[in-house]
Amino acid sequence: MSIQHHIAEDLIVAYAAGDLDEGLSLAVATHLALCGECRARVRQAESIGGALLETIAPVTVSTGALDSVMARIDETPQIVSAPKPTVQPSSDIIIPEPLRSYVGGDVDALQWRSLGRGAYHIPIHKGETSARLLRIPAGKPVPDHGHQGRELTVVLSGSFHDDRGVFFRGDVEDCDDSVHHQPIAGEGEDCICLAVTEAPLRFKSLAARLAQPFIGI
Repeated sequence: MSIQHHIAEDLIVAYAAGDLDEGLSLAVATHLALCGECRARVRQAESIGGALLETIAPVTVSTGALDSVMARIDETPQIVSAPKPTVQPSSDIIIPEPLRSYVGGDVDALQWRSLGRGAYHIPIHKGETSARLLRIPAGKPVPDHGHQGRELTVVLSGSFHDDRGVFFRGDVEDCDDSVHHQPIAGEGEDCICLAVTEAPLRFKSLAARLAQPFIGI
């Protein structure tokens, strides 16, 4: 089945420019590994950015400017480079690179942590955004929730649906603080997905809110 839900244009441009947080970059790179259409969009954005750089007129810099810049680089904390996609080969591998290197292997080799009611997760990254791998039992819902920022969910196996559509392997759902929903995993196969959030979710149920500090979602 072809991918129907793609990366938004603002994320494509920011990714091509290297301006995304590591978590969001990981979500974009994971989608790109599975989506040739969006890889072409990134190449186009990179080409446009390169062409714009070539139009900038050179300026004269002061004596010692290079030494000053190098000194500032030495004093600046190291920044993790944006994850880059590796085109998913035609095989039984579920988790593509670079995500597979982040979690340490493919699905069956991972140490999943229970979230209760048959659901599992693997926390991956915590910075400006929080990234985690989720495994939701077939036919089961996640708790009803809203958002306090952007959330990207990239499907790796199985599917889920909500009132915004149906999402299969490679599809990405892009939510913001205007979205309140309850995704439900498709029947017949667990839904495995990468979820990246800018802020903690706003759960509707008291039980989910009480558990939230312990699971970090």
